[in-house]
Amino acid sequence: MASQRIRSEPNVTTTTMGNDKNKSKSSNRITRRDKRMNMAKRGLRSLAIAVALPVSLTILCAYLGLRHNNVGGNLTKTPFWFPPMWALHLTCPASSFLMGVSAWLVWAEGGFHRRPMALCLYLAQLVLMLMWEPIVFGAGARWVGLLVCLGMFGALVGCSRVFKQVNPFAGDLMKPCLAWTAFLAVVNLKLVFL
Repeated sequence: MASQRIRSEPNVTTTTMGNDKNKSKSSNRITRRDKRMNMAKRGLRSLAIAVALPVSLTILCAYLGLRHNNVGGNLTKTPFWFPPMWALHLTCPASSFLMGVSAWLVWAEGGFHRRPMALCLYLAQLVLMLMWEPIVFGAGARWVGLLVCLGMFGALVGCSRVFKQVNPFAGDLMKPCLAWTAFLAVVNLKLVFL
């Protein structure tokens, strides 16, 4: 009888099943939408952490470098192309910001798991960048600062190559950081001979 009823009333059965399907689709749509929103919120949180951590550490190191500035007296006879101190201290956090965004792009694509060397190089350049300002402007150790700057440049070159294999845009974001670090090496070299 049940099979006869289905055959004799196909519209009712189909409509009822159709309504159930529509309800389940709409509840799935809401669930999927909620999942997407939660994933987007997690992505924004992780992006905020990936950017805020290196930028805040860089600002802290710049503050420590300014607080114990041992270079001050020699900066009166600098060449015309030498940037003012505020520009040096402002551009380093900008470089950290770009590095944080590019590291997040690599992390979001699973690049740190697929290529563990990417994380090692990123952390190496971050530590070297954090050490540079206190060494050069805090301690006044310009030769050591030059070696740190050259190590930072090498870590950035390696990091850029590995990041570019995972995410080409992340590798391109590193180019201004490379240019800035090369300029810092020239500035540091000039500080050595002042």
